[in-house]
This record gives sequence, structure tokens and C-alpha cells, in this order.
Amino acid sequence: MAILFDEEQKVFLLHTPNTTYGIAVVDDRFLCHLYYGKRIDSTDIRYLLREDEPPFVPSTNKREENTFLDVRPMEYPESGMGDYREAAFCVRSMQGHKASELVYRRFEIEVGKPALEGLPATWGSGEECTTLKLYCEDVLLGMEVCLQYTVFERLDAITRSVLVRNNGKEPFYLEKVYSACLDMEDRNFEVLGLFGSWARERHIQRMPVGYGRQNIASSKGESSHQESPFMALVTPETNQEMGEVYAMNFVYSGSFLAQVEKNQFDCIRMTMGIHPDTFTWKLLPGDSFTAPEVVMVYSAEGLGKMTRTFHDLYREHLIRSPYVKKPRPILINNWEGTYFDFDEKKLLAIAEEASRLGVEMLVMDDGWFGKRNSDDNSLGDWFVNEQKLKGGLKLLVDNVKKKGMKFGIWFEPEMISPDSELFRKHPDWAIQIPGRNITQSRAQYVLDIGRPEVADAVYQMLCDILKSADISYVKWDMNRQLTTLGSAALESDRQGELMHRYMLGVYRMQERLVTDFPELLLENCSGGGARFDPGMLYYSPQIWTSDDTDAIERLTIQEGTALVYPVSCMGSHVSVCPNHTVQRVTPFETRGLVAMSGTFGYELDMTKLSDAEKEMVKEQTITYHKYYPLVAEGDYYRLLSRLPQNEADSWMFVSKDKTKALLFYVRVLAYPNEKSRLLRLQGLDADRLYEINGKRYTGAVLMNAGVRIPGGMHDFMSLVMEIEAVPE
Repeated sequence: MAILFDEEQKVFLLHTPNTTYGIAVVDDRFLCHLYYGKRIDSTDIRYLLREDEPPFVPSTNKREENTFLDVRPMEYPESGMGDYREAAFCVRSMQGHKASELVYRRFEIEVGKPALEGLPATWGSGEECTTLKLYCEDVLLGMEVCLQYTVFERLDAITRSVLVRNNGKEPFYLEKVYSACLDMEDRNFEVLGLFGSWARERHIQRMPVGYGRQNIASSKGESSHQESPFMALVTPETNQEMGEVYAMNFVYSGSFLAQVEKNQFDCIRMTMGIHPDTFTWKLLPGDSFTAPEVVMVYSAEGLGKMTRTFHDLYREHLIRSPYVKKPRPILINNWEGTYFDFDEKKLLAIAEEASRLGVEMLVMDDGWFGKRNSDDNSLGDWFVNEQKLKGGLKLLVDNVKKKGMKFGIWFEPEMISPDSELFRKHPDWAIQIPGRNITQSRAQYVLDIGRPEVADAVYQMLCDILKSADISYVKWDMNRQLTTLGSAALESDRQGELMHRYMLGVYRMQERLVTDFPELLLENCSGGGARFDPGMLYYSPQIWTSDDTDAIERLTIQEGTALVYPVSCMGSHVSVCPNHTVQRVTPFETRGLVAMSGTFGYELDMTKLSDAEKEMVKEQTITYHKYYPLVAEGDYYRLLSRLPQNEADSWMFVSKDKTKALLFYVRVLAYPNEKSRLLRLQGLDADRLYEINGKRYTGAVLMNAGVRIPGGMHDFMSLVMEIEAVPE
């Protein structure tokens, strides 16, 4: 069984194919963490708790209960009762007291995986998943807390979430409800996270874990450009192929906190959940609150194994779009080609040239609605500007389709411009604090999407547009963070619910969108890559990775993103040179090669390309379709990193049956008098014979000795090698 309970030992074991997670019931009331690591099948592991050492359990040593709570590895630690490490849970009573005493009561084991109401989450059938529910109770508050764990039968992943129910007679306030906690002894861990800023998202950073608390967090109302909702603890020797990794990824798109704490006894506590600084929830009698899901992955085979586990889990058990298993249309987005300066004639000219070169979809970006000719007006006025698009949207779409192309459109549904008809009609729909100026960003405010009447009105405008023409794709953007947090619809003691209600409102809108338009290809975006997280992937199979489309900058951005997320999710386009963000000039071939490790498209004006570049577009569109099945579904291996050496970058994809592979290599900076180099491959079958460029080698040779990369490559040059097993 994937989950078993030893009644005598009072031990739960949760098994994946290669890992085990252990929990023990202590003193008939506490849930303590036992073990997480390589698979072990014996339940005889209670000795790991050191119950024969002081401080002993409270039933035999009541006088040191405080010390017991502050020392033992707790499965779901609470505040206010004596555990002074980071709490995973904090509740405030109507009398103002911040304390709870959760006593373990019972458990349930069920096949399958229950959905989380109103939230994105992984999913799976009864043959694929088993779920453990541990029920705890605080008698004084009449509160029940259910810790929920789901084990995936064929993947080394475990998900966790928490459900809180008020069975009492009066309300209480939830001030912190983390979704996961992991207590274990330190092994000189280093913490690995994904950091950055606008146009340089998800750069990998690794640092030693010291005493005290280190966190990765966002309080912006989005998962953010700056810090990503992912954290891993790794042993010092860890690289792509070896070392231990404990990873958590938050299936949520709003404010979050991931934290590691090392205490006086050299023990580690790793936590993840909604950021408590921007969260309070008043729970009325009879109501419940569900915390978002955390995905945990343990790997004893380095970061590469962790990465491939996340990729498989998200492709098979998170993304629901029909596009997850089929090629995405090659698109051209007009944004960097025209910005706001376009009309129907210019768009049709781009479409005509793009279609001739093998591009399959035109996406009309910002500037088609209201009186939008700059970024300081009209958000919320989702009706077509027929002075710009003469004849209206349907005529434009029909004419694009006549050229053999599909049509896509850009929206920013969560925002409202001060200069808009919608704001003049409904100023209270903007998030704001009465009496204070609303902080502007990009000359826009944020709509209070958590209010059903606001979300319904905006969704209806989007729906009317999508029904007015044959639209195949939507780019859903969100270009600013949340500030001046106040909602006209919430009582004074519920204002702390605004950020989470906002995120739930966004999820409801996107759920409606993919339900009402099931064949729609939805791409999420947030000022580039500020909301690249598992929560968004539940609704859209792809996310715009970054507004920085420079191929060399994208190497680092896409490496960090692909550390956790499938390559098929990464929106990646070929753009013009000099690049609009960094002014770098790179070869057209390299821009195409880098973009092929993603959804692939173009972000330029096709009518302005040279004849040679147009011929390369023809070749790239053919090559993309040839490579896409392996790029989208194969196992991803990271061979070289652009940083910190900044010399070269390399990665590869290997088919599940190990019969085909693709090797990508980009020379970042050249140096003089350089000879060829040997690059060791990964993921092949050591005993099979493979062919590369007409020559044959065993998998063992390619992985242990390497393949030769030619010397003399100039700055930003690139190559791709096709590797195919020789039929046996």
C-alpha cells in the first residue's frame, strides 16, 4: 500500500516508488515528524524520536511540556503553547488570545485525491493516488484541523494541504495557515531558490543555511518577479546528478512565504504557505477554510531527478488544457513589432507575411480597446476601438483566418485605469483605503476581483468579445502589484481577507473561462514572468516567461524556470535585434534555438525582416514541429549553465524510451585559441548504440567520455544535435 498505519507503533508511512514519509502519534495527542528520504518499508522507526531522552513526553513529564514542544519535530506546529520556532498555524480567539492546542483524534485513508474547493491543485484517479487525512481538534475553540497528504503511486511526489473547520459557537480569526512544515536534523544544508526582478526572473541562487530564519517571500499579491514560490534544501555535494534534495513548490499565485529555520539544536524547520503579513481570515461557526497545496519532492539523485519529477507531475496531474498533449500553434505577437501603433491594415500585413513563412496564429496585443493608444487609459473598457480597427473585430479575425491563420487577443482583466469609463462609473470597484490616495503603478489601479459583482461584470465583457469572433487564444496579463489594501465589500475585521479573496476571484474567473471556452488556448502573463507558478498552470498550459526576449538573457531565465516547470509551459519567442530590453545583437539562428525550448513564436514585425531572415523563419517553423514532441514530453537534462562561468550553456531532452534525444548548445562568450571540448551527455541507455551526425557511439561512451563540441565558435553561436538509437 502507498499509505499504511502501524497500530502498535502508531506510525504512518507514506510511500512513493523511491521515497518514504513518516509520521508518529506521540502521547496519544501530538503528531510528530519521523522521516523523509529514501524508501524504507519498516515501521520500526519510532526510535528516531528519541523518546527515551529528555524532555520526555508530557504525560510523564508535565513540568517540561514547554521544552518538549520546542524541541521535538512537530508535524504541524502551532503558536502560543511553547514551540518558539516558526509556527505553521496561528489562531486568535474573539477574546484576543493567540494560541491553539490541536490534539490528534483520527485518520482516514482513501483512494484518489479530493479537489480543493476554489483552488488549483494537482489531481489523479484512484489508481494513481492515495490520500491520508489526519484530523486534529482544539476543544476550547471548537476547531477541527485536517492535515491532508496525497501520495502519487508512480512519482516521487507528495502533496499537502490543510482544512480548518469551525465547529464551535463563536467565530475566530485565522492569522496563519501554512500548508506544509518539515522538521529534520541539519546536514549542512544549503537553501536553493529562484530570485530576480522584472526582465531577469528566476535566477538560481544557492546559499548555506545558518542559524536563524531565511525566507523566500512575496507580499505583493502575486508570486512575483523577485522571488518564486519554490524552495529546496540541498546537501553540499548536490549537483544535477548526485546529492539529496528536499523541495517544496506552492500551488498558489498570490502572496506566499517559504522559510527555513535552523535552531539551537541544529535542527531544521522548513515551512511554506500564504504570507501571514497580508492575511487574516474570520471563520464563522459552521464555515471552513482551505489552505492551498504544497508539492513536496525528495530526490537522492540530485537536482536533475527533482526537476524531472516536477515536470512529470505537472504534465500528468496539474495542467488540464487539451493543449498539454498537442503542439501549440506557432504564433506571432505584434507587441514588440508595433507597440500601440497599429491598425487593421498593419496587422493584416504582418499576418500575411507570417502565414507565408509557416506561422500559424496572429496575436493582437495591448491597444485594441477603448481609446487605448498609450498605457495610461482604458483598462476596464473592454470594447473594440473601431477607429483603430475599422470594420470591427470580427472582420479583422475573418480576414486573418482567410490567410490561413488563427487569431488571439490580449486582455488585462484584473486592472482598471483611472481614465476609463468603468472607473468613472464604479470608482469603488478599485482596491483602495477610504481617505487615502490609491497608489498607481503603470497608471492603473487594481480591481477588487474578490467581489462577485466586479468579477461578473468584467468577465461578461471578456465573454462578449470572445463570442463576437472566432478567437482561439487569450493572453491574460496582470501588470502591477496590490497596494492600499481595502475593499468596500468587507467589514472592518475582515479586511485582512482581501488578498486571498482577490486570488480566489481570479481563479474563479479563469475557471469560468476555460469551462465556457474549453478549446481556448490560454496563456497567463504578469508583466512578464511575475506569476509563473503552479496555480496558473492549473488553468493555462503556458505562461509568458519574461518580458526580456533576448536569447542570452533567456538562457538564465529559462534554466531557472525549467528547474521546476515543464519546458512546454514556457512562453518563448524570437524577437528583433538589437533586443529592445538589453540592446544585444544575437544571431537569428540562436534566437530560434533558445525559443524552441519553450512554446515558440515570434515577437516582431515580419514585414521588416530581411530575405535571409525570412528563409530562416521558414526553416525554424518546420524544425519546431519536428522537435516539439521530444521537447514537450521528453526528460530534461541540464548539462551546462551560463552562470557563473558565462562561457556556454547546454541542455538536452531524452525520450521516455531513450531512443531519441536532442542536444542544445549555446556558446555565450568565446575566447581565443580555443580547441574543441568534450561534453558528457545524460539520460541515455548505456548499452544502446546511438547515431549522431552519421557516426555511432554507445550510450556509455556519450555519457562517460562525451560528445565533441567544435572549437572556434563565436559569441552567441549555437548548435543542436539530433541523437537517435540504432534499431536493434
